[in-house]
Amino acid sequence: MDEDLLTVLLRIAGAVDRMAPAAAAASDLTAADAFVWRADLGWLDPVATVNRLDLSLLCGIESQRDRLLDNTRRFARGLPANNALLWGARGMGKSSLVKAVHGAVLAETPGSVALIEIHREDVTTLPRLLTLLRGTGRRCVLFCDDLSFDSEDTQYKSLKAVLEGGIEGRPDNVLFYATSNRRHLMPREMIENERSTAINPSEAVEEKVSLSDRFGLWLGFHHCDQPTFFAMVEGYAAAFDLAVDPTELRAGAVEWSMGRGSRSGRVAWQYIQDLAGRLGQPLAPTQ
Repeated sequence: MDEDLLTVLLRIAGAVDRMAPAAAAASDLTAADAFVWRADLGWLDPVATVNRLDLSLLCGIESQRDRLLDNTRRFARGLPANNALLWGARGMGKSSLVKAVHGAVLAETPGSVALIEIHREDVTTLPRLLTLLRGTGRRCVLFCDDLSFDSEDTQYKSLKAVLEGGIEGRPDNVLFYATSNRRHLMPREMIENERSTAINPSEAVEEKVSLSDRFGLWLGFHHCDQPTFFAMVEGYAAAFDLAVDPTELRAGAVEWSMGRGSRSGRVAWQYIQDLAGRLGQPLAPTQ
């Protein structure tokens, strides 16, 4: 072959190689106990350290804690368990509870369950993720934080099919946990609008609210009272050994909550972070 022609062909081949998409990275479910689903890449990104609190630090949600922990334990043992919807007031520990329960189950049975976070905007790629997980053998909890849908959004239909109604069904090794400020994952005005404009109002509303029915376990979270708020703050202070007088701790907590206009687990944690910073103490749990 002519040397000049060979050079041209090699240059063309190199250009084609550079234009070709890179091969998708293979997801390794043994690489970690937590992952983030990268829908654009089609793979699971391992998370070395999960940002979570110890289960014992979550106050005021004991009933929700026990029910979700029991459901997750049963799933980890290979027993029947339900998809869970954690709904209600902002800042009351919905996402913190999911992560803390996962950590507690792992502490009891290392490696038993993987936690996989999927972003709300990637819900339409759930079928692809389930295909990846189906048959892997590892039990996985899919976690979508702050899940909700707006009036023009039809993605809820694909989620409904994935949770229960799809022809393949949900794999036995997968559960779906979601948090939302809305009980039915959709704004009330969206449901009311469907009722007022539909030929058959009841059927239109059923179409919208039936998504939440796909979750067998509903856990409601509500605004806390002042004694519960104090219990949260005092629990954090004890866990992190903050050197502050109890009376001063409560007075500061009241002032902080008034400044925020609310009482919640999130507000309590933010107050503790501010207090620890002012005291010059790191937030390292005491042993």
